[in-house]
Amino acid sequence: MNTPSMLRALPADHRQRLMRLAREVSFPPGTRIFNEGAHADQFWIIRTGSIELDTHVPGRRSAVIETLGHNELLGCSWCFAPHVWHLGATATTPVRAYEFDATAVRSMCRDDPALGQAVTQWVGEVLAHRLRSASTRLLDLYAPYGAGSTV
Repeated sequence: MNTPSMLRALPADHRQRLMRLAREVSFPPGTRIFNEGAHADQFWIIRTGSIELDTHVPGRRSAVIETLGHNELLGCSWCFAPHVWHLGATATTPVRAYEFDATAVRSMCRDDPALGQAVTQWVGEVLAHRLRSASTRLLDLYAPYGAGSTV
């Protein structure tokens, strides 16, 4: 199941208002976009390219949780206090994206409760999907053989 895109999740008028805050950015392959534990003050909608989300695993290499692409939301931690990244992100191919200032979007959401509810619902659905993906991926990587199977 893919994460809900802004196009599917938000009504047209809300999308248009958010897009007025967007600026186009690009990241070359290998760019570390954000690190786990850093302040989450932006988010992105990926236009082209791929980005890996990862998590730190003590004593091991970081575990890739999910690969994001076209129309997907990069960054959810900006939406909920304490606004700190829970994962890290690295561009694996050239990436073009729309970048949003999280403070401006949170302010817009506070001023328009309907917009705030729609954005929070969207980000919440993305978070739920990512949590399922992270759980499955970490079981695949680190659980004993067959630990994830049910009888």
